Amino acid sequence: MAKDKIICGIDVGSSKIATLISSVDENGKINLIGVSSTVSKGVRKNQVVDIDETVNAITESVEAAERMAGYSISSAYVSVGGPQIESVNQHAVVAVSEPEGEIKTSDIQRVNEAARAIPLSSSREILHVIPRTFTVDGQEGIKDPTGMTGVRLETETHIITGSTTSMRNLVRCVSEVEIDVVELVFSGIAASLAVLTDTEKELGVVLVDIGGETTDVVIFIDGSIAYSSVVPIGARHITSDMAVGLRVSLESAEKVKLSLGKIPKKPALAENKDETEKVAGKKKEEELLDINSLGIVEDIQKISRKAVVDGIIRPRLQEIFKYVGKEIKKSGFGTQIPSGLVICGGGAQTVGALDQAKYVLGFPARIGQIDGLAGLVEEIDSPAFASAAGLILYGATQRRRGEIRLPVLAANFPIKGMIQKGIALVKSLLP
Repeated sequence: MAKDKIICGIDVGSSKIATLISSVDENGKINLIGVSSTVSKGVRKNQVVDIDETVNAITESVEAAERMAGYSISSAYVSVGGPQIESVNQHAVVAVSEPEGEIKTSDIQRVNEAARAIPLSSSREILHVIPRTFTVDGQEGIKDPTGMTGVRLETETHIITGSTTSMRNLVRCVSEVEIDVVELVFSGIAASLAVLTDTEKELGVVLVDIGGETTDVVIFIDGSIAYSSVVPIGARHITSDMAVGLRVSLESAEKVKLSLGKIPKKPALAENKDETEKVAGKKKEEELLDINSLGIVEDIQKISRKAVVDGIIRPRLQEIFKYVGKEIKKSGFGTQIPSGLVICGGGAQTVGALDQAKYVLGFPARIGQIDGLAGLVEEIDSPAFASAAGLILYGATQRRRGEIRLPVLAANFPIKGMIQKGIALVKSLLP
């Protein structure tokens, strides 16, 4: 009996650090065996600003997940995000190595390498090179040209880049916990694996991952990524607005926001006049938030649910989705997304998020549900765990394909210098 593979995903966000540990059996079934979510420290807008605090927060999250799983992890897939993420679509052409023969994997690798040749400043590094479609001798729309016959091979790729400094700092923080980073994965891509269906990707869909301080926007057209970006505004801005408006602490404002996000039970229909008055009175009471039950320490007056939702939360949600709308317009794919929006991340739990998305953007919208995992799925039954769950699915896919990917090496070490030293060493050993 083959031993199950263990895959770990660490989602380092602005508001929480989520660690998931799963086992993958020989049939490819992914069982979640360890889950933890701790408060994020030392991270602002998904970028490390205090290494010691971040290391402590990651250690706390990882140890909690390890205790639940009963397994000590040595490597992990780690999410990366923030405003430093940028993307570009690139076209590349190569001649097939054997014009009369078949297109080989080496030809696909060469054309992808050609697509990587984009001008980048020394402060930026390529994070992902994702082939969208291939063209063989003018025949477009090919997903996998392996085995086809042709002379000219072209590709359209989506390239995601990030700040070298941010990625190195993140890798260092995880390495301090004695965990090797297998690969850094853009959080928007990870979330899309967990909540989007193949049909939505094929028809055209926009993933909106509302995090603590940033919002990821990823657009899929014809089954592949066509555009990705990060908006520097998130759910914590809503909490800050509530803290100012209600004159309470951020912690208390967060409690109020989460309580508003819970769906209230619909009152039963009244049968007579007395019951009608009771129902009306109860409804009026429900419009006022029960401050005592939320455990808020501040001495504040009664809060009207309607005033908070309409006066504070709605304007900020509209601002977030207006930014998303600008990104959709900037991408040029606004007319090719009939599947509309899929919203995930912790901000998706904010009251009215779905309604405001439909109102501001005019697209159909739904809250993303995590799919593809078994085991302790009740522990991650929330759109807030979309990126963390996506890291596990990403890792399982890479393991099955057996691909060798080295973006972390690029973020960790000066590859060019290593190669030059290696060549010099070989020359010195030659007679």
